[in-house]
Amino acid sequence: MSAFSRKDTSFLGNWWWTVDRWTMAATVLLILVGVMLIFAASPAVAEGRNFSPYHFVQRHLVFLPFAAATLLLTSMLSVQGIIRFGVTIFVLAIFLMILTLGLGLETKGAQRWLNIAGVSIQPSEFVKPSFAILAAWLFADLKSDNFSLSQVVAITLFILVIGLLLLQPDFGMTVVISVVWFTQFFLAGLPVVWVMFFIIFGLIGAIGAYLFLPHVTSRVDRFIDPSSGDSYQVERSLQAFGNGGPFGQGPGEGSIKSNLPDAHTDFIFAVAGEEFGLVFCIIVVGLFAFITLRVISQSLKENDLFILLAVSGLIMQFSLQAFINMASTLRLMPTKGMTLPFISYGGSSLLASALCIGMVLALTRRRFNTSGLR
Repeated sequence: MSAFSRKDTSFLGNWWWTVDRWTMAATVLLILVGVMLIFAASPAVAEGRNFSPYHFVQRHLVFLPFAAATLLLTSMLSVQGIIRFGVTIFVLAIFLMILTLGLGLETKGAQRWLNIAGVSIQPSEFVKPSFAILAAWLFADLKSDNFSLSQVVAITLFILVIGLLLLQPDFGMTVVISVVWFTQFFLAGLPVVWVMFFIIFGLIGAIGAYLFLPHVTSRVDRFIDPSSGDSYQVERSLQAFGNGGPFGQGPGEGSIKSNLPDAHTDFIFAVAGEEFGLVFCIIVVGLFAFITLRVISQSLKENDLFILLAVSGLIMQFSLQAFINMASTLRLMPTKGMTLPFISYGGSSLLASALCIGMVLALTRRRFNTSGLR
């Protein structure tokens, strides 16, 4: 039985009966799957790095209550509260990204993390959901084919964000944020001339990244011709899926994770494939697909342009990040170094995913109008 009566008019009662509980339930299942896979994948990685076997498990569990609180508390905010919260997070995240350029920790040639009180934080993770909110708020001001000040600000902030990302460098996140931003602009009524301009700009940017960013060149070349460079992790990943078969080798029985340096982060889906099998992987994909389609169906009921743009941007970045991670694990696209939301190890990724879905839940809550609930 529900803990709240339909007649309960308290704050929590109102939240419970207006929030989308199906999306929340699917999200909880993803979080539980993530905990299970962290237990399966991380001990071998921890021992390989001379940590205690449950080093990454313990750190993940430390972040988990904060992520749950972030998701729940954010989902309780009003629409105006989401706008204020999103703008605040964006300003703070941009400030930290600028600090990262000078004070950040360098890992694998990328300078994306800040060490604050012994905790590594990736500020760019929090730019994704907060910029989607800010861009939606600015684009919702579109009233004609002429550019307003709000749209000029949106374009200026977009250039700032991708500039900071490319300086790190983080091309994968640049692609995700660019696709989300362009989609929001398009849904807001971007003139056809500007659609063509941004498509050409994107193609030029992709070609430029391949020509002038060595790590992008290397990843694309290895995707096209695996023999052209080190494709060790992708090859082990494919081997893991092959070993798993339909139902997997069983929890803890996989062997490939011992030879995958990023088995607990970028390649955790491969561990799922080896130990739990194809059927389990399809269920995981199904959870992501269910959340995406459910949120889209909820957003289509909205008449508020800001909510439509914000929800579209948030769910697109969530699903696109999941797709990129799983596709690169299966060598369907070049590797991007991108985590699987709620499943991969990483405090910043876990908190940012919770923030994203918390905002989605807040914006898709049923609301009263003059004719009753929408």
